[in-house]
Amino acid sequence: MEYQKKQFTLRGKTLEELKKLSIREFAKYIPSRERRYVLRNFSEIENFLKVIRDKKKKGKEIKTHHRDIVIVPEMVGLKINIYNGKSFLPIQINEEMLGHRLGEFSHTRGKVKHTKAGVGATKGSMHKSKK
Repeated sequence: MEYQKKQFTLRGKTLEELKKLSIREFAKYIPSRERRYVLRNFSEIENFLKVIRDKKKKGKEIKTHHRDIVIVPEMVGLKINIYNGKSFLPIQINEEMLGHRLGEFSHTRGKVKHTKAGVGATKGSMHKSKK
């Protein structure tokens, strides 16, 4: 028995239908905070997409510090290196990321690893040499 992968839809629109829409029309299908960002910073997103198209033509990897850019349908399938404050993390953009911001997928804080207490951290080790 074969399982078919369920086709992605965003508020009833398939990815192909979303790619045909302009960025302003796409804004109608995303949550309000991101919608306001897209409508107010439309030119910033257009400039970012123009840079992406140019780098894609030249075969260069796409690197960015713009963590606040909202992911639009044209970016789906691309690999974008997003700066997290220390290094560029490669992120593969897929359909599920539409309407989210780039920074949500490039975490700036590492996972805390708790280990045993160091010398001087407990009363029992207070008088040991700290060398």
